[in-house]
Amino acid sequence: MKTLLVSLEYPPFKGGVANYYGNLAHYWPLGEQLSVLDNSRQELLDLSKDFKLLPPWWRSFGSINRKLTSGHFDYLLVGQVLPLGTVAFVLSWFRSLPYAVFLHGLDLSSALHSPRKRWLAALIFWRAKRVICANSYVARLLVKSYSFLDEDKIEVINPGVAAGAPYVQPTTLLSLRQEHGLIDKVVLMTIGRLVRRKGVDNTIIALSLLSPEEKEKIVYVVAGVGPEENYLKKLIKPEDKERVLFLGEISEEEKWQWLHACDIFIMPARHIAGDFEGFGIVYLEANICFKPVIAGQSGGVSDAVSDDYSGLLVDPDNPDSIATAISRLVKNKEERDLLGRQGQNRALVDFNWEKQAKKLLAIIKD
Repeated sequence: MKTLLVSLEYPPFKGGVANYYGNLAHYWPLGEQLSVLDNSRQELLDLSKDFKLLPPWWRSFGSINRKLTSGHFDYLLVGQVLPLGTVAFVLSWFRSLPYAVFLHGLDLSSALHSPRKRWLAALIFWRAKRVICANSYVARLLVKSYSFLDEDKIEVINPGVAAGAPYVQPTTLLSLRQEHGLIDKVVLMTIGRLVRRKGVDNTIIALSLLSPEEKEKIVYVVAGVGPEENYLKKLIKPEDKERVLFLGEISEEEKWQWLHACDIFIMPARHIAGDFEGFGIVYLEANICFKPVIAGQSGGVSDAVSDDYSGLLVDPDNPDSIATAISRLVKNKEERDLLGRQGQNRALVDFNWEKQAKKLLAIIKD
């Protein structure tokens, strides 16, 4: 079977969506053909000129049509419902070629907030053979928003993880803890862009609610940059400043070092005005390093984190709920170890990329 994937976001483009498509392509089953048309050469989207009579994605029509003609493909996978879904919808009337559209979260929210986009997306979904959702929350929102859709055409394929975490020397982890004064501390870790949705603010507030005895055991390490950084630093009470460490931007290698070095990964992401965590691959990355996670019960996070099995789901808008979860895991190393072991097994068995790619292929072949 010859399949064409078209996407505006694809490696070396950064981000979770690009990573999703890059890994599906990398782990595509042997013996099956998958070609990718991305925007690395501005074949789909051209923003080079300040003024145009046509929208910048107009060239996608010619690029995708030429690729389909030269490649003799059996199926088209569309990475963005808008604008690329529009191209697939129009071309489907001239070609007997089935297509599937992917949805991750913000793309659907954006369509729902504009009457014109909502109507256009409805046409694209109606014509599509399948709508592939990256999490079950988006699938439920899609059914609720477009009641005419046959639920049988909606499928969920979560992001996955690689076969295992990169190995880090124990001496490296010891040095990391020594360098930052973390010996004999329970290290809470957040890695992500510093935006309000990630829940770092409520985590800082939750830390202030803990008892002095609990605070003495804890250091909260935050890795990442973003527009909320100054605001977050101002939230820290004077007596807690030594217990919250901002690392700034870290490399991929440093990310894995910190995931191995920490004791608990925490990111109580929440839903803010249509912006929500589509999945949270970093929860699974923490799990494969044997770490339990504390996550916000919002968006697609409940797909990534199994409550009381791989971590704890909390009310992300309630610092008391977050504080209770922190206290519970800080006090109980045995539970931390159990959740970490179970989380690693779940991530490697249920969310490996080979399994996700095979699932997608089976869906479009059906």
